[in-house]
Formats: sequence, C-alpha cells, structure tokens
Amino acid sequence: MRVKAASAVLGAAFGFLISWGQFTDPDRIRDMLLLSDPYLYEMMFTAMAVGMLGTRLLARLRVRALLTGEPVSFERTRPEPRHFVGAALFGLGWSISDSCPAPIAGQLAQGVWWSLFTIGGILLGIELYFRMGKGHVPERQLSNFLSQL
Repeated sequence: MRVKAASAVLGAAFGFLISWGQFTDPDRIRDMLLLSDPYLYEMMFTAMAVGMLGTRLLARLRVRALLTGEPVSFERTRPEPRHFVGAALFGLGWSISDSCPAPIAGQLAQGVWWSLFTIGGILLGIELYFRMGKGHVPERQLSNFLSQL
C-alpha cells in the first residue's frame, strides 16, 4: 500500500510538473521538433543530467531505495538494432502527434479531448507489437503485476 500511495503522489507531482513546464503544449513541442525553440531540450537534458548524476552518486554511496530497500543500481547495455528502430518509431509518432506518452497523460488530465486519439494510437501500437510476437511478458511477472493493481 505504501508503494502505491507513493506512486500516486509522485505520478501526480510529475503530471503537474510536465504541465507546468509546458511539455503538454503541442505548439511548444512542435517548435522544439522544428529546432526553433530550445526550451524543452534544455529542460529534458537538465533532467537527464540530474537523474544520471544522482543515480550514479546514490549507487556509489550504496544507498538503498526508500520504499523497497533495494540497493540503488544501474546497468550498462550496448545498444541493439531494435533500440534504433524503436527510437525511430517513437520519433515518428512524436512528430506526427506533437506529443509523447507522458504529455498525453497530462493532456488527458487537462481535458484535451483529442489526446484520446493519441492514446488510442499508442494502445493500438502496443497491441500490434504483442500480436506480432515481439513482446513477451513472463507469466509470473504479469500475474505479479496484475495482483498489485
């Protein structure tokens, strides 16, 4: 229950911050993709730098996660061709819809009705991925996830 409550609070805070930071504004996103406004790039790169450095520092100090007690860690993996294909598809969807998954959730929370079509496209893409047999969630992992809902 504690993990669910923390997830709800952090999710709401994240949603508020991406809305406040204008990540849900399609015009702002379009300007970023057209390279005419660096604002969102600066915000994203700052967040990535803070996250990367913070995670490395916490791992180096052998800190444990507050909610689970597990050691903070990360692993490096070499990029595979599927990562590049996925990034290209993500970028294509982003450029068509002027949004990505987190801002779409924020748009939905703000009552932007046309975000329903974008969410529908995401769900359709996920369904197609699994029907093609590319995605596999181990049965044990899926049942654990569903039991926590």
